[in-house]
Amino acid sequence: MTVDKTPHPRGRATTETSASFSVSLERGLRILSAFSGNRSVLGIADLARAVGLNKSTTYRYVATLTTLEYIQQDPDTKKYFLGPRVVDLGFAAIDSMDLTRVAAPLLQALADDTGFTVSMGLCDGPDVVYVDRRRSGRRSSLAMDLNLHVGSRLPAYCTSMGKVLLAYKDPATLRQILDRTDMARRGPKTITNREQLMTALAKVRQSGVAANDEELAPGLRSFAAPVRDRSGEVVAAVNVAVHLTVAPTSIEALAGRLEPGLRRAAAEISRRLGYRPLP
Repeated sequence: MTVDKTPHPRGRATTETSASFSVSLERGLRILSAFSGNRSVLGIADLARAVGLNKSTTYRYVATLTTLEYIQQDPDTKKYFLGPRVVDLGFAAIDSMDLTRVAAPLLQALADDTGFTVSMGLCDGPDVVYVDRRRSGRRSSLAMDLNLHVGSRLPAYCTSMGKVLLAYKDPATLRQILDRTDMARRGPKTITNREQLMTALAKVRQSGVAANDEELAPGLRSFAAPVRDRSGEVVAAVNVAVHLTVAPTSIEALAGRLEPGLRRAAAEISRRLGYRPLP
């Protein structure tokens, strides 16, 4: 008789659970879960070690996941990375998570109050992924459209939300992200020097707000503030984006106008997520 040694969910080692528990599904999900953090590209041997299976068994699961587009293979290195079906699931999860539900009315209120476009983003390696984007409900020439939407990605190093999210990473994680970042010039004031970026991130930690002054594109300015979860970890960033054509003023004057409301909105989202700053 073959004994199933696969670990079952804690607290559910019952006859009913054993009958309904799918070992194959569990193994497939363990393979997908192996792609995390800085382990975004893995070979069969790496995956076999990560999930505790032999290479031939691992390959069968990987081949199935590849056929279903949950995993893709690099034709040159023969290594694997997560595919588009996982991205679809990720955005479905984002749509249902507390963060976006909690933030939505506050983001809309900030857009309505300022007349400018307001966005929220998460960090995914060297990129910012947009998870919400709100325009003012009133007719206004101040709202801007950069053809961005939920799911859009921008490089973190030259965006205000990206700088917020990078600023609060631990040093080792930040170093790994910057090692994967091509700090190309994208706007007239893009920071392309790593040491200068580190200085800018230190200022973000000190002030609690990041500014982007034509670093991503000519004429584009934005300000971002962090969103924290119950543990105090920065899990997202909120920004207000402005173009020089509708706000031809200094970056300092614009900051004085927009930062107070931005800070309040980010702080309230954090509060509703359970964050309580130390007195």
